[in-house]
Order: sequence, then C-alpha cells, then structure tokens
Amino acid sequence: MFLSLNESFKLNIFLLKKILFIQLFFLLFMSLLRALFYFKFSGYDSYLSTELLSAIMLGIRLDLVVLGYIQAPLSIILLILYFIRSYYVYNLVKRFLVYYFLLFYIIAAALIAADFGYFSFFNEHITLMIYGIMDDDTAALWRTMQDNYNIYLIFLITISYIYILKMILKKLLIKNFKETKANIKSSLHVVILLLITGLNILVIRGTFGMQPLSKTIPDVSTNKFLNELPNNGVLAFIKATKLYKKSKSGNYNLIKSTHFDGKMNEAFSILSAKNIKKDDNFINSITYHVPKNKKIETIKPNVVVVMVESGGLPIMKYQSKKFNIMGRLEKHFKEDTLFTNFISASNGTIVSLEPLLLNITARPNSTSLGQSKYQYTSFTQAAAKVYEKAGYETHFVYGGDLKWRNVGKFMSLQGFKYQAGKIDIADALHVDVEKVSHDWGVFDQYAYDYVIKLLKESKKPQFIFLLTTNNHPPFKTPKEYKHASLIAPQDLEEKMVGDRELTQKRLLDYQYALDMAGRFMDGIKESYLKNNTVVAITADNNTIEGRIRYKDEITTSKKIPFYLYAPKSIKTLHVDTTLASSHKDLFPTLYNQTLSNINYTAVGKNLFDKNLTHCGFNDAGIIMSNDGAFKHNKPTNKSQEECDKEYNAALAVSDWLVRINPKKIR
Repeated sequence: MFLSLNESFKLNIFLLKKILFIQLFFLLFMSLLRALFYFKFSGYDSYLSTELLSAIMLGIRLDLVVLGYIQAPLSIILLILYFIRSYYVYNLVKRFLVYYFLLFYIIAAALIAADFGYFSFFNEHITLMIYGIMDDDTAALWRTMQDNYNIYLIFLITISYIYILKMILKKLLIKNFKETKANIKSSLHVVILLLITGLNILVIRGTFGMQPLSKTIPDVSTNKFLNELPNNGVLAFIKATKLYKKSKSGNYNLIKSTHFDGKMNEAFSILSAKNIKKDDNFINSITYHVPKNKKIETIKPNVVVVMVESGGLPIMKYQSKKFNIMGRLEKHFKEDTLFTNFISASNGTIVSLEPLLLNITARPNSTSLGQSKYQYTSFTQAAAKVYEKAGYETHFVYGGDLKWRNVGKFMSLQGFKYQAGKIDIADALHVDVEKVSHDWGVFDQYAYDYVIKLLKESKKPQFIFLLTTNNHPPFKTPKEYKHASLIAPQDLEEKMVGDRELTQKRLLDYQYALDMAGRFMDGIKESYLKNNTVVAITADNNTIEGRIRYKDEITTSKKIPFYLYAPKSIKTLHVDTTLASSHKDLFPTLYNQTLSNINYTAVGKNLFDKNLTHCGFNDAGIIMSNDGAFKHNKPTNKSQEECDKEYNAALAVSDWLVRINPKKIR
C-alpha cells in the first residue's frame, strides 16, 4: 500500500509516540536501578537534599544520553520511512523495533548489573580494569561467582526480565495504527523530522557546553559517593573500552597529556629537584647512590617483600579482642616500623604490582605491561636487578598460577632469576596442591612456608618478592583454620554497605591473610633469620573500601600498610612514619636500609631522608601530601601544589621510562 506524504507523516508520529513511551519506560527502570544503587552502597549516610537532588537529576541526564544513543538510528529510520511511504515497510519496522529494543535493553541492563558488582569490589564504576578481569583465570572467576552469588537466581531473573520485556515491547509496538489529529502542512514534515533528529543529538550531548556530558561528568558535591551516583554502567563501560583501545593502540602518551612533550627535562627537573637541561642524560637525574655501609656489608641481609592481596590499612584501626582482624600481625606492627600515610599505586593487583617492581608510579588508564607490546621488555630500573647486581639470588613467588597475566615470563625479564607459582610451592613442600589451594592459588600459609624454606636453605643472600592470593573472592580459608572473634564494633557496622553475609566472608578471609603474615613474622623472629633478614609487608590495594563507606574517602580509601622489619644492628631508629608516600617509595627506602655502595634508578624517594618533599600517588588521581590528601588538579595549599606538580612530572617520567627508554629482548 502506497501512502500519501500526510499519511506517512501521521504513521511516523504515531510510531514516534510509541518509541518515546518505551524509552520513558526504560528511563524509569534505570532510575529505579539507581535508587537500588543508592540504598545498596550509600551506607544510609545523611546527605544535603540539594546535593542529592542534583545527583539524581544529573543521573537522569546521563541515562538520557544512553537512551539517546539507542534512539539515534531510529531517528534516521523514521526519516527514511517517511519517504518510502509504504504501509508494509512500516509494519516490518514495528516488528524490527521489538528485537532492536530487546537487544539494547538487555545489553544496557547487563552492563548496569556488571557495574553493581564492579562497584561493590572496587568502589568505583567500571574502568578499563574490567578488561584485566576478563584476562583473569576464567575457571576461577566462574567458581568465584558460584560461591559468592546465587547463579540460578540470577539466571531466573535474567530469563524473566527478557520474557517480560519482550511481552511489553510486543504489546506496545505490534498495534494497529490509530488516526492522529495531526494535520500539518507537508512542507513542514521534513523540518519536523529533522528537528526531532537534532533534539536526539542534543540528548546524546547532554549539554549545550563545549564537552559532551558523558565525557566530563561534573561533581555535584564534595562527597565522593554522591559524585559517583549519577554515572551508569553503560557510559562507564563505553569510556573504559575507549581507554582500553587507546592503551592497546600505541596512542597512549602521558608525556603529551601532562604537557611535557618536547620538554621532558622540566619533568625530570621537578622530580629530581635539579636543573636538568635538554641535552643532559635524564636517567642520571633520578639515579641515586646508596653510601657505603660496613654493617650491611657484614650482614648482607636477606630481603623479603610481601604484597598481601587487598590488605588495606583503615580497617585495622578497629582491631580489638572482639574484632581480631589482625591476629598475630598486630604485635609486629606495634614492635616495628609502620608507615601509616602510605597509599597504593593503583586499585588492582597487576597495576600496582608492576609499577612497584619497576620503580615507577602507576600510569592511569593503561593496561598490564606484561600483557602488552612491552611483555618482552627488560626495564633497566627494575628492583630485582638492583639486588641481582648486589650479589643476591632473586626469586619471584606467586601463590597462584604463573600464567596469570603472563606474570612469570614478564618477571623473568625484570631481574628475577627464579619464578615460583602454586605448583612449585606445593612440590617444594611435598603437599597435594589441590588440598592446599583455593580457587586462585595456595592458601597463604603455604606460600609463606615456601619463603621460609628458601631462606633457610640458601647459600647466598636472598631477595624474595611474594604476592599472596588469599583475601580474594570467593574468600575461602583452610577448613582446619580456627578463626578468632570477629564481631564488628557498632562504628564499623554503620559504615558497612552491601550484602552483610558476603562482607563477613570477606572479613574472615581478611583475618586469615593478616594472621598468616603475622605467623610468617613469628617464624622470622623466632629463628636465626631475625638477625640477617629484612622484611617489608605492603598490599596491592584497599579494595574492601567497596564494602565500607568512609566519611573522608579521599584521605582514607587508598591507604595500605608499609611495614618494615630490620635486625637491630642495622635498623634506622629515627624515621617519621607519617610521611606521605606510596608504592613508588618502597624500594628506594629498602635500598637504603639493606644495600651498600650501589646505585639505583627510581621515580620514588627514600623515606628515611627528611630533606626531601614526600608525596603519595594513586592512579585514580588521589594524592597524599604531608598537609592532607586531595584530588589531582585540586590542591588547596602550597604543600599540595608541590605534590600536584610532582605527580604530573612522575607520570611523564614513568611513561618515558616505559615507552622511550626500555630495552627490548626481542
């Protein structure tokens, strides 16, 4: 049936009304999901009503951006449909729309649901780290989901959602045309349809400003959670995908984005506090000398660095007999040196691990080096190479599988002569790997026992780096392990958000992980190793922050411990443990505590040196200064301004060390 222009226009308007009604329906659904997000993660704190309203309204605008993208092809289809003027094609389009909306609403709901899970763990919306999660052990991830979530219920809800959604779409779209009273001149038809398309573009932009709303989401409050509330999983995933592609494409360039392109000497000048010229050897400016130390040369101490999975610091302040989260580690933290103003380089394991061992700061929105084009790159400033040069036998020990994130091969190029994973650990201890493992690796006690074995059987000084695997979903501990009391105080209970049963499982695993670190230190101090071994204990991140809502998010959320034990004969007695610092500073501090007459290159600083400016950097843009924490580009005093400049310089120098100055093996 061939239609007149007026009839075709009326059909278009009728169909447009149906489409807009459906979009409004899904907008309400997205708003309900945001309300659920609020009640799940807000901690029921009191917020200023004006700020909360601003967050809700901004959230609606961002949801409209998503719907605008879904609508965009339909605006073009309506315009084409008007000119085709076919009732048959019109009916085909109606049936097509059922499956079009079904597909995109399923994708949108799935991304929002994934964002819920991501936020519960990392306390932020989806970032490019989600691609790293996809690179994790698939079987372990599936077992984790089975243990932590009701898979059958999720499946039932998903099927029900798809079925109900399809029925609603059919009911709304597969309807006979109803005559509309619209009687508009045909000369205005195209103008109106083009105007509708223009409004669609405006909705996608979300603003009349220069930058699209989704590209730069403004803050609505000084409260971190309220600033997170407006965003949604769809836009977060789109941004993460763009960043991931950029990082993989080779277009990633921090030197350019930090405005040091063509003037890297300025970045090195800021970082080293020296006047570096363009024709100077940049590496020399951040290469430092550890003076000769006869005591250290006599002892030649073993050096053990432990990175405890998710071992954040803030929760440890609640340690008590009733809430015994630290176990045997408590006394060691009290007896020895503990830096308490120390933050992680990043919010994930691999993105904290690699920068720490390469003596750089974490580069924001970049992928794992060991899984990138740099996987065959040997970085000259790597920490293990410093100890290797000093005559140490170097070991990288991971409680899990060395194929995880290509970590075994990558670390073999960074100065670690030996690499040991869960199979090696179990074999050396003569235990059944299946009986002593959880989904992600061996239980921590076995990893520590392996390190003790290496130390006691060694013929030469040992440098050992250990990455543990407990305190990781699905939060399993050995059946024979007896947990101490873990009754959370009221103050902590009020800060907890999300599923309490899952949070309790996490706390029990947290307790086990810290207690095993304490058990390890007992083993060191109760043997001759106490006289010839230096131990540093830190963490990769503080991801339990996803379950606890802090009032001072910026100051607290990224804090992790940097614990340092050294024999009395070489221990530095006077040190300010409140200095602002982060992962980049760990090895420069260790070098000066354990080595003699040797050079090293690093972005970080020796925390024993009081004459330096000390700052801590997290790649989420949180910076620690000695005058308080702040967000990047938002300093409030002179000390913070200095740290902000230094962070920019550290990013540029770290990027230079990765992209410009590496040594390719193949």
